[in-house]
Parts: sequence; C-alpha cells; structure tokens
Amino acid sequence: FLNPERVSMPDFDIDFCQERREEVIAYVQDKYGRDKVAQIITFGKLQARAVVRDVGRVLQMSYGHVDRIAKMIPSNPADPLTLQEALNQDADLRNEIRKDETSQNLIDIALELEGLYRHASTHAAGVVIADRPLHELVPLYRDPKSEMPVTQFNMKYVEQAGLVKFDFLGLKTLTVIHRAIKTIKETQGEEIDILSVPFDDEKTFEMLKQGKNVGVFQVESAGMRDLGKQIQISNLEELLAVIALYRPGPMENIPVYLENVKNPSDIDYMHPKLKPITEDTYGVMIYQEQVMQAAQVLAGYTLGGADLLRRAMGKKIKEEMDTQRKMFIAGAKKYNDIPESQASHIFDQIAAFAGYGFNKAHTAGYGLVSYWTAWLKANYPVEFMTASMSLDKGNTDKLAIFKQDCNNLEIEILRPDVNKSEPDFAVEDGAVRYALSALKGVGEAAMETVVCERNANGAFKDVFDFAERVDPKALNKRQVQGLASAGGFESLGVNRASMHGSAETILRYAQTIKADRESGQTGLFGGADMVEQNRPPLADVPEWPQLEKLAFEFKAVGFYLSAHPLDPRMKMLERLGVTPLGKIEMLMQDCVAMRPKIAGVLIGKQERIAKSGNKFAFLQISDPTGVMEVMIFSELLATARDMLVTGTNLLIDLDVQQKDDQVRVNGTNISLLDEAIKDKTRQTYIELINTQSIDQVKEILTTDGEGKAFVTFTVPINDNKYADIRLSKQYNLCPETMTAIQNLDGVESVRDV
Repeated sequence: FLNPERVSMPDFDIDFCQERREEVIAYVQDKYGRDKVAQIITFGKLQARAVVRDVGRVLQMSYGHVDRIAKMIPSNPADPLTLQEALNQDADLRNEIRKDETSQNLIDIALELEGLYRHASTHAAGVVIADRPLHELVPLYRDPKSEMPVTQFNMKYVEQAGLVKFDFLGLKTLTVIHRAIKTIKETQGEEIDILSVPFDDEKTFEMLKQGKNVGVFQVESAGMRDLGKQIQISNLEELLAVIALYRPGPMENIPVYLENVKNPSDIDYMHPKLKPITEDTYGVMIYQEQVMQAAQVLAGYTLGGADLLRRAMGKKIKEEMDTQRKMFIAGAKKYNDIPESQASHIFDQIAAFAGYGFNKAHTAGYGLVSYWTAWLKANYPVEFMTASMSLDKGNTDKLAIFKQDCNNLEIEILRPDVNKSEPDFAVEDGAVRYALSALKGVGEAAMETVVCERNANGAFKDVFDFAERVDPKALNKRQVQGLASAGGFESLGVNRASMHGSAETILRYAQTIKADRESGQTGLFGGADMVEQNRPPLADVPEWPQLEKLAFEFKAVGFYLSAHPLDPRMKMLERLGVTPLGKIEMLMQDCVAMRPKIAGVLIGKQERIAKSGNKFAFLQISDPTGVMEVMIFSELLATARDMLVTGTNLLIDLDVQQKDDQVRVNGTNISLLDEAIKDKTRQTYIELINTQSIDQVKEILTTDGEGKAFVTFTVPINDNKYADIRLSKQYNLCPETMTAIQNLDGVESVRDV
C-alpha cells in the first residue's frame, strides 16, 4: 500500500456517505486518541466582493448601495478576479464608483485591505493523525464551533511538520445510493445489498449505451454520455475507461481508443509482453499502474522503482527523464533482449501515455460507485430519481434537469402538497411527490414542523385547520405564499391566488388561536364551535390566469413544474422552424455543426467579463422539452439587452458546434417570440364546454382587432358530437388574448394547430 522507495508522503482522500462522515471522524478520535487527532486550519481572505461588503458595512453605507457595487464585481471561485482587475476590465464599474465620493472612498479602502486574512476556519475535509499528542508537534487552535482541536498550521505546513494529512470527504452519491436502497425497501419490500449486485446487468449497460446517464455518478455530462454511446459500453472495464479518459490530457487518447475498440485486430501492442497489460484497454495505456507494470515486465524495474519512473514521466523533468531512459533501455536489453532503438521508441510511447495517466485504483473505486448508480437507475428509476432529487433539493438548476429526465422516463412528478408531501422527495404510487423543503424560501425546519403535526394528528381538513394546528412561529408570510404559489394548499379546497392573498389573514388567525389557547379562553367560551365561528373570510379572488399562475409557480419552484408557458404554442413553433431543445443534443450525434432556431422562456442570465474586457453572458432558456444554456458575445448582448428580462419569450438563432468532444452553443441573433408569431398566419382552436361565455369571447376578439389568426370554435352539440365553426375574419391572438379566453368559464382549451 505504501511504496518504501517513495520520497514524499501520499495523499489520502477517502469518500464516505455525507450523512455519516462525522461518525468516521469520531471513530478515528476514539481509536487513536482525542489528543492525537485534529482538523486543519484554513484562513479566509478578504477577496474582491467580500472586502467591498465589509468596508461598506464599517463605513455605514446603505446596504443597497454597497450590494449594487459588489454584484458588479465578477464572482468566479475557480478563477477569482482581484478588485483592481475588475476595475480595469469593467467600464460600468468604474463609472458607478465615480458617481459619488463615498463610493470612491469605499473602493480606495477596499483596495488597501484586499487579500488580508479575514478569519480562521477549518478545512472542509482535512484531518491529521499523529503518533503522539499533537501539542508536542504543532500549535493548536480551538474553534468555538467545535470540540475537536484544530492545527494552527495550514495544510501545506502540517505536512512539513511531519504529519500525515487525510481528507475525509462526504460524497453525496454514496448518500443517494443509501437513500435509494432505503426507499426501495419501504416501497417495494426488497432488501438490496449493493455490494452483491451483478456486474453484467443488461438493463444497466443498455441504458449506458443509449446515453441515459442523468444522475449517474461521473458520467452524466453531455460529453461523457456521448463518449459512452460511441464506445457502446458493455462491461465494467469500458465504464472505467470512460471515467479515466474524459478529462483534460487523456482526451487526446480518445480517438485512438475508439479506433481500437472498432478494430481490435489492428491494435499495435508494441511488444508481446505488453498485450496482457493493455488488452483490457484496447492497447491504450490509460492507467498509471499500466505504466508501472510495463516498466516491470520489459525492463526489470521493481514496482517501487516503477513508481518513481511514473512520477518522472508525469512531471517531464528532463534530467530525471534522461536518467530513467538509460535505465529503461539497459533493463529492456538485459531482461528481454530488446534492441536500443525499439526500447527507446517504447519508452517514448509509454512517456506519452504516462503524462496523462490516471490512477486505476481511484478510477475503479469511482467506477464501482458509477455502476451502482447506473444499476439503481436502470432497475429502480423512481426510487433512484427520488433519492437524487432529495440530495440536490437546494439546487434548482439540477432539479430542473432531473425533472426533464423524469419526463423522458415517463415518471410523473406530483406537485407539492401540505397533506401529502414530505420535507424530502418521496415515492407515491409509482410517481415522485415533490418535496416541501425544495421550494424556495420555505425552510426545511418549518416544513418538518408541518409534516410532524400532520403525521401526529392526521391530514389537515382545510386551511383554517392548518392554521389552528401549526405553530405560527414556524411560518411567516413569505413561506405561506411560497407554498400557495406552488399549489401546496390546493388539496385543502382553496385556489393559489386566494391563498396567496390570504397569507397575512391566515397567520394573524393562527396567532390569535395560539394566544387564546395559552390564556385558556378557548376552553372557557365554547371550544371548537366558537373557534369555527371566528374564522375570518379568505380573499375572494379568482384563480390567476394560466401564464400568471405559471410565473408564480416558477418563482416558488425555480422552474416550470405543472406545465410550461409555451405548451399551447408547440405547433406554432414547429411552423416557425423551431427545434425543440430536447432534440438538439440528439441531432448533434450525427453532425459536428448546425444552425438551429430555438424558442423559449428566459429563466436566468449571468454576465461575465472576458480577459479582453468585453462582456459576454450565459442565458438559461427553457421550453417544454428541456433547458439549455446559450452563450452570447458582447455585440449581441449590447443589442439584445432590453429583451433579456427574466420571463420573456425569445426566439434565438444558434451556432452549435462540436469541438474537442465539447458541444458549444452560441447565440447569433435574438428576437421577441411574440413579435415573430404575430407575423405568421395561424389556425387557433377554441374548444368550448358550453356556449355561455361566447359573448365574452367575441368581445375579447373584437377588442384586439383583426390579425393573422384563423379562429375555429369546437362546440358540443349532443351525444358526444361536436361541430367545428370557423370564423370568416382573422384576428390578432397575442399570448395575453389567448390566456384571457382560456380563463373564461365554459372554455376547455385554446391551442394553435
């Protein structure tokens, strides 16, 4: 396990189920002694945004003013900009701080303080274990939030002090597996031993061959899915190869690997003794262990010496490489009588692989977890998706991807419901019930309070029963409105708009009931009957129009859950030549470039500044088939800026290209979808349940005036017979008009065909 010839200590990274990581740390403390185990200190620095916020607070500037300036500073944790770099690149930021002397003073002080240590904290995963009390080796620090000691040396210096560093990492995927197995037992009564699942499961590999990998550990990116489809993964070894190859560097070997997969008879193994080592990877040295084995069997290296060769090849230090080349050539001649020229050629080939080689032990560990998640998704998709969504319930972007995948798998997602939902996602009658705590701004603790009360005393009968039983301290107006916007109270017989407008009334009533109970008045003056008589009226408002209803739902959920604003327009979009987002990835399998037109709702926008100083932006676009991120450059960003408002329907021309196994999606033109639809002749059907609202329909159509839409009424006659009546004139049917008609009593549907 440890190489005695190695000159530096290895790095120990160990993954555990994130819910039980603390148990492992407690075990280590008990086993080795609490005075010999410590966490590692880290120091938080005042970076660009943080220093502006801190200085603004000390200067007692208004929060809104400081927040506006701070948000103009690009935030990229992977490659953070300094405050000075942000100022150099962004003219808008410079103009903002020139507006008044206070802002300039804020930035001047922030520039002086940037980079200083702000606070001490503990490393997220780092732990050191010593053979003697730690205070004999390093100074210690007591974190007020933890009973466990912390080293005063950071992770770089604890190693120099002679300590071995371990990273005890919480891996979400292990928790997903644990949750999924627990859910399978609860819903289907099956005991799953994940360590015993077969590695030749046909359903699993068929799913991987089709690239249906959303949620599958390590291989769910579009590039990984595409590579898996090209290889047509059929065994665990090929799954490991995908994990090891699809990363910067090893990607260079993908074309060779694919060619060798297709034509195994043409593989050049360079020497017969290398065939057993690289046969499983089709002649390509993917793993560091293969480099070590090759040096051992060809040139007589010890495995310890081969590890030093691997390190030298990885670092590409010329002096070391020259020394190792001489040793390799001499060993190859001595042990296998390989000529110098051939041995030198083999050395060069091995060195080319070794520079990018990946540790197979690490790949195999991750590959095993990857296979387990794929097996669970292929065999128990509902339970697997439920567990996956629960572990990502705070990430609405990921939840939107899971929701789309559930649509593709024909798994229904049921709306949140205070009488049926749990705090986490749950399986209900073969569907996924949406989690209460996954809604924006409602809070996990509050939702646990609601569910605990329901489990203890039965389902809520109506909204007043809900108010009387749930502690008003657990909920506030925003939380009640969030639940209402997502449809959480619909099962209690109140529409979303009414409940949203009645949030304050309900909370005041709940507080009154609680105060009466605490004072004993409820018991003195008539009990339940009196309570019922004192219930206040709810806001008497009709349900929101469909588009408004979906807008409120989007705000509460983070994506469109029950329907999509563009659902009624899919036929119209087809006539406009629009490609559904869900089809673009599939179409890219057969070509390297395409220029499709897409339509969707803008659900998010992030602006960035390039090194050149020009701004660009990433747009998140949603249609009924999926979500896509589109990048637009500075020129288009400037011309389209007024249109780029969240919730706007856009028509976008794309330039989609596949380069280096990456799909790049750039926008080349943006226009308003509603304007484009106005200019197209179309056929709209208005299906009526009865004719009672026909005069209102006429009034709406004539008010908006003539346009380019032919209107046909589908009217019931009798005995399930209908008549289609087409109007002689064409009318202007904008989205607002269609929604207004859709919301009339007696109208079943309004749709373009």
